[in-house]
Amino acid sequence: MKLDILAIGAHPDDVELGCGATILKEISLGKKVGILDLTRGELGTRGSAEIRAIEAKNAAKILGVEVRENLAFSDGFFVNDKEHQLEIIKIIRKYKPTIVLCNAFDDRHIDHSKGSKLVSDACFLSGLIKIETKLDGEVQEAWRPKQVYHYIQWKNIEPDFVVDVSGFIETKLEAVKAYSSQFYDPKSNEPTSPITSKNFLDSIIYRAQDLGRLIGTSHAEGFNTERYVAVENLDKLI
Repeated sequence: MKLDILAIGAHPDDVELGCGATILKEISLGKKVGILDLTRGELGTRGSAEIRAIEAKNAAKILGVEVRENLAFSDGFFVNDKEHQLEIIKIIRKYKPTIVLCNAFDDRHIDHSKGSKLVSDACFLSGLIKIETKLDGEVQEAWRPKQVYHYIQWKNIEPDFVVDVSGFIETKLEAVKAYSSQFYDPKSNEPTSPITSKNFLDSIIYRAQDLGRLIGTSHAEGFNTERYVAVENLDKLI
């Protein structure tokens, strides 16, 4: 299966939070989208790896993605080295995405910036023909995504570009809420964390509204890029 877009996150729920509405919009336009989680999120303050696996499956159904995989890297302790890069390369070569979406350049959680660099490096290396990988016993062809974009997470990083996601924010919120173990629940007796507050849950809407305000739409999601974003002509701009 060839994917148009592969969205990658350090933890289950990163993708939903960072670019869930963009994914929904792209799927509505006929694009094939998949998700790759690097870890099982086993160090999360609430829930467990097993619970989050169920939640991730439910969220994937809400988004309507073609496939979701998990590499089960060590939460909090994975590193950007050859071993981890090769595992991601295998997935990139398996699905041959045109676009890869991944974690923010810089963020509160250390796994986000680590995941950002790890995925970016793997995307480049995946295009080198002298790096050999095998999947199910067969040698894979080299493949390099055309674009790698980084979604925005906890920190208010200034985006390089934004995507109008008007009409998709409520379904994004539904996908986020599929992770019921992780976010605001006034009845929960589990320990609290920065992401369990009502303010954090509300921020999904008000941050998208603010970016939408700046481009004259109701909601938007922001992204950063490591190189220039080119437009065919000025008419392609909103």
